[in-house]
Amino acid sequence: MARARLQFNWAENMGFALVAMRTHKLRSFLTLLGVMAGVATVIMMVSFVVGFNNTVTAAFTSFGAHLVQFQKFEPRFGGPNEIPEEERNRRDLTIEDAQALKRLATLAAAVSAERYVFENVHVKAGREEANAPILLGITPDYSVANTHFIQDGRFFTDADISHAAPVCVIGTDVAEALFPLRDPIDQELTIQGKGYRVIGLFEKKGSAFGGSNDNFVGIPITAFDQQFPEIKNGGGDTIHIATVPRRPEDFQALIEQETAILRARRGLRPNQENDFALFTSEGTLRSFQQITGGVAAAMIVIAGIALLVGGVGVMNIMLVNVTQRTREIGLRKALGARRKDIALQFLVEAITLTAVGGALGIAFGIGAALFAKAVFDFDAATPLWSVVLGLVVSTAVGIVFGMWPAMKAARQDPIEALRYE
Repeated sequence: MARARLQFNWAENMGFALVAMRTHKLRSFLTLLGVMAGVATVIMMVSFVVGFNNTVTAAFTSFGAHLVQFQKFEPRFGGPNEIPEEERNRRDLTIEDAQALKRLATLAAAVSAERYVFENVHVKAGREEANAPILLGITPDYSVANTHFIQDGRFFTDADISHAAPVCVIGTDVAEALFPLRDPIDQELTIQGKGYRVIGLFEKKGSAFGGSNDNFVGIPITAFDQQFPEIKNGGGDTIHIATVPRRPEDFQALIEQETAILRARRGLRPNQENDFALFTSEGTLRSFQQITGGVAAAMIVIAGIALLVGGVGVMNIMLVNVTQRTREIGLRKALGARRKDIALQFLVEAITLTAVGGALGIAFGIGAALFAKAVFDFDAATPLWSVVLGLVVSTAVGIVFGMWPAMKAARQDPIEALRYE
């Protein structure tokens, strides 16, 4: 019976709070605005950070979660003008370096020497032209090293490399642009006017950061060097060496082994720093996650300020309610209500106010995430735990900022309260 009475009182007090909100709509809305803003900020922050992390993780792991890549320049944002002079003076990595790693790195499953042309590449088939694809000069190890396999046809063989064969493998974007109604295998295309035969089609990777991972044309690295000798001989960051371990648990050991091999080949003393750069998808992913973590921390501070403002607003409106309902408090005490009952009544009303604000904030935050996903094609994701967190936070605000008004109401003297005008 006592349990049923307690449940009834909770429902009754929540009803009182909802009636008061309907009676004073504008005041209630302004009171809840801070709680709504704080909770909505939490939901949007979680949705966008989780979505961004998922996108970044998919982008970096699509070409190998354990990729270890050696290159001349350190990975950085910005163009060639941002490269320090010390890095410009480094010796180029070479195909011979890649061959040494393939021969000596016992922990490596694949070692891929790669050259690139990122712009101004004209790839045509008859009247059709691809949309500025990236041109790769690669070896047979490319597929394993970059987790970029063939879905149709075949990949390069050692014979294709040794004979600089005029053959190519293409991405699905290039296939759709050049051969929209035909099977691309065994078709002819031209790269900067030179003819190549399509022998393979890369599997579809999808897009990341607004760009496509399927707009590629790969040719044997020896054919690449014959057609673009200025890239091989022009200095700069002309070759990358991509490798992967035989077993995921050998990832760190592979980095140490291959670094030692390259240092020995380049005659570096123990006290000298590496004169080449090391890129790992895992390390870059951690760097991005640190950035998103910093953004999340800033958003949490903003959300905390909004919740603090909202909590103060709830406390003020509850103090006003206590003053306006002084005679009601005195009457309830005269009829036998205990201090605990009075305190619980006002505390439940405060929790109800903030819970409604939290629910509205959750709805707004999820709506903003869905809007971003639909309009900007951004994979915002709202995990269930963030919704639960929003409800818990809004409830906690009601408890913390409703406690003082509740205790003030509970301490009212019934005689003085009944005399209050």
